[in-house]
Amino acid sequence: MNLFLKDKIAIVGGASMGIGLGIARILAEEGARVAITARREPALIEAANALREKTGAEILPVQADCRRAEDCQRVVETVTRELGGIDILVNNDGAPPLGELTSFDDVAWAKAVEQNLMYVVRMARAAVPHMEARGGGGILNIAAISAIQPIAGFGLSVATWGGVIGYAKTLSLELARRNINVNTICPGYIETQRLEKVFAGGGQEPEKMRAQLTDEVPMGRIGTVDDIASIVALLVSPRGRYITGTTIQVDGGLLRGLR
Repeated sequence: MNLFLKDKIAIVGGASMGIGLGIARILAEEGARVAITARREPALIEAANALREKTGAEILPVQADCRRAEDCQRVVETVTRELGGIDILVNNDGAPPLGELTSFDDVAWAKAVEQNLMYVVRMARAAVPHMEARGGGGILNIAAISAIQPIAGFGLSVATWGGVIGYAKTLSLELARRNINVNTICPGYIETQRLEKVFAGGGQEPEKMRAQLTDEVPMGRIGTVDDIASIVALLVSPRGRYITGTTIQVDGGLLRGLR
């Protein structure tokens, strides 16, 4: 299927590895011109070089810390100056520390809000005028299944990604008539560095914990980065433009509730 992404201009956050890198790769393979951001510049440059070699697409690395308001603004200004506009915004980053909620002080909470919620708010606010100037666009936020099926120990993420879901739903109502759709993806168990950390800190042998988590998934496997990236590419493309205001779990059937 042609997603009509050729020469579309995309920003993908947290794209030096994991889900972000997978999303950037699929968008580039579909013909988009992709700006990728991450905090660690060496890893970002390495990812950009690998993407260029694999896809032949135009890749613009922009080092930035999404927790800083000035960096969010600088990313948008750099991309519009270097690539000519913005059609697609994928808000993706790591996640706050794991631990019991009562163990976190105000500083930890403030960092979590900056990283998960305010990052999304600032990037969308800066990017929307440029999308409007090009006739529309797509905004996609990456959260996690824990935002809609909370998991003990993931409370900082659950609380702040819950805010992202509410923000995205409201923003979708405000931007729908401007031909900009806004959606949120909640991945389940996906093969990433984050999941490896969960295995390592789970209090039991990593392979035993992997087997246990795999058994919880009705499809019987841990998800891949491509499982997430493929649905993201659809939702931010013109093919997916009539889908907006949704929160979609991509989890192999892990979520048990009715919504």
